[in-house]
Amino acid sequence: MNGDWLLRARDGRLSVYQLSADAVLCRAERGPGGPWTEPRRVGGDQRLHPVLAVGQGADGYAHLVSWRPTKQGESGLVHSTHYGPRLAALDWNPIGHPNRTGDRTGQPAVAVDARGRAHVFVRNRDGGVSLLAQKEKGGWEPWRDLKGREVQDGLAAVTGESGRVELYAAAPGALLHWRQEEPGAQPVLRETLETGVRPGTLYALATSPEHTTVLYTDDAGDLCAWRPGGRPATLLPSAGHGRTVAVRCELDGHDCTLLAQRSASGRVAFAAYPTERESAGAWWTESGPQLPVDALVSLAVDEDGRVVAATLSPSTGRLLLTGRKDEAGLALEAWRQL
Repeated sequence: MNGDWLLRARDGRLSVYQLSADAVLCRAERGPGGPWTEPRRVGGDQRLHPVLAVGQGADGYAHLVSWRPTKQGESGLVHSTHYGPRLAALDWNPIGHPNRTGDRTGQPAVAVDARGRAHVFVRNRDGGVSLLAQKEKGGWEPWRDLKGREVQDGLAAVTGESGRVELYAAAPGALLHWRQEEPGAQPVLRETLETGVRPGTLYALATSPEHTTVLYTDDAGDLCAWRPGGRPATLLPSAGHGRTVAVRCELDGHDCTLLAQRSASGRVAFAAYPTERESAGAWWTESGPQLPVDALVSLAVDEDGRVVAATLSPSTGRLLLTGRKDEAGLALEAWRQL
C-alpha cells in the first residue's frame, strides 16, 4: 500500500483501509475511541490487483486508486472516492493507463489539492512519471508526462499547506522533486538531489507553510530528511528495512514530527523531534509485540489531538492499534487487536 491507510474522516472517526485478496476493505470507529465496525468491501465488486494507494484532502474525503486486470497481460487504473465511514464508497471508476494500454507500470501515489482534486502519479513504461488529475467540476484531465529517468517504484505524493501538490521520487543516485507553481498547474521537476536512496523508503509530509519534507533511508542505512532548497539532514540510523512513516502532532506543547517504523527486532520503533529541527536529534523507542516481516505501520491524530498508531500484516490480516496516553512524553497504551 502507498500513502496513509489510517485516516481521520470528516466526522472525526478513524478508519483503516486494507487489501484482502482482490478487494479493498474498510473498517471504522463506531464512535470516538471505538468499538470498530467489521471490514466492509469498498467500491463494489470489481476485482483488483493487490495494490492500493490512498490520499486524503482537507475536506476529509479519501481517494483510493488501484490497478485492475482488463484482459490477458493488461491492466488499468481505477479510482474511488469515500466521503466517510458511515457512507458507501463510490464504485471503482476506470481512469486509464499512463501508456494507454499494457500491464501495471508501478505503484500509484495520490495527493489531493486544496480544491479536493485528486492527483494520481504513477511510473510509466519509459521510466518516467505520469500524472492524471481530476477536473474541478468532474472528470479527468488528459494524462501528462512529467518526465524523469529510471524512476524507482515507491513515489511519495504530498500536498503542502499552500494546497499545492508535490511529488518526490528516487532514481539511481538521485532524489527528484516536482512541484506545482500555481494551484491547478502541472507539477514541474524543480530540483534533483544527488544522494543514494534505498528503494521503497520515501515518505513526505507538509511541515510548514513554506515547505514539505521527504524522509528516506540512504545507502548507508541512515534515516534522512530533505526540504528542497536545502541540504539533507541525517536524523538517526534506520530502525529497520522498510519505510518510515511520520505525522505532525503536539507533544507536551511542542510542534513535533513523530516517526514510526517496523524495527529489525520486529517491533514498532518510535522517535520524535521538533518539526523541521532535525539537528535537535532523535532516538528510537520500541513498543508492542513482534510483527510479521510484511507488517505495515501508519500514524494519525484523532479528533482529540491524540496520536494513534496502527500496524497491519497483509499476509495475516492482523490489525493492531495503540494510542498515546494522557500524560507527558510519548507513553502508549497497550496494543490491542481489532
